[in-house]
Amino acid sequence: MAEEQDPAAAWEAALQAEESGSAPPQETRILNQDEIDSLLGFDARDEGDAHSGIKALIDKALNTYDRLPMLEVVFDRLVRMLSTSMRNFTSDNVDVSIDSITSLRFGDYLNSIPLPALLVVFKAIEWENFGIITVDGPLIYSVVDVLLGGRRSNRPIRIEGRPYTTIEQDIVKQLINVMLSDMGASFDPLSPVTFQFDRLETNPRFATIARPANAAILVRLRVDMEDRGGNIEIVFPYATLEPIKDLLLQMFMGEKFGRDSSWERSLGKEVKHANLQLEAVLDEKQLTLGDVMHFKVGTTVILNKSPDEDVLITCGGVPLLKGKLGRAGDGIAVRVSDFLFKNEAEES
Repeated sequence: MAEEQDPAAAWEAALQAEESGSAPPQETRILNQDEIDSLLGFDARDEGDAHSGIKALIDKALNTYDRLPMLEVVFDRLVRMLSTSMRNFTSDNVDVSIDSITSLRFGDYLNSIPLPALLVVFKAIEWENFGIITVDGPLIYSVVDVLLGGRRSNRPIRIEGRPYTTIEQDIVKQLINVMLSDMGASFDPLSPVTFQFDRLETNPRFATIARPANAAILVRLRVDMEDRGGNIEIVFPYATLEPIKDLLLQMFMGEKFGRDSSWERSLGKEVKHANLQLEAVLDEKQLTLGDVMHFKVGTTVILNKSPDEDVLITCGGVPLLKGKLGRAGDGIAVRVSDFLFKNEAEES
């Protein structure tokens, strides 16, 4: 009974002390580890795609890369083409979709790859740089199972921790060759490029094609084969896409930065109606200012031209034409005999 009265007595004593102004200092609340992780953005329940807290602010400050709208159009084409190609490759019902397109550091991506892994390094011939394609374990086992006549099962495929066999690696090579061909065709309307298989690596450290701090584009594709499937990840360092960066920044195919074809056509029509002042130059003679000051009515200036020599026609001081001086009715005329600007273009 005494123990039940202790909390009430303590509460009454605390109220009296608070009223008298001599209340004991309150205890400082200490955050537990879960609250600290949540504040910093290192929640263990996150899969690594979405960060929060201080880590999100740091990543946002360090990963401010250019958005490439046209890249989404390119990979939309790849998804449609790859779905058809993989159906023909596996003779199964295959559906390919885009899971995400994100920017990240190249080193962070390599550190996030689970082992064992198969990383294919490919080369973009025209861009003179490299990229990486990673096929995850579930998709490798699914494709091998389909091609080698495995039974259909609703049970998830058991992922083993063993290295991949030679047969599995050869099948992945064939799959990647199909994918590289489709990826080259998807970039073709934007910029012709040839993607070539370079090497197959099982250790992410040997697939380093850029500095760890360099920016990269990660495209994650989801491949569904009825009751099985997996992911394909394509990594392009920003340096690889640099030759066509201006094209990838377009909002739609064929966009011209700083130009408008309708304005060009309108300006071209208006220019044709512009008035020009042509000058027929018979000859040019250098005189001193003193000679000009002594000019009088009746002074004769002798030109070094004969009546049969060409007359130069200029516009704003720019020579355009040559012609012969003659007469048309009561007026003097010049008959065009040569185009100076055309001759200059041919010489260059």
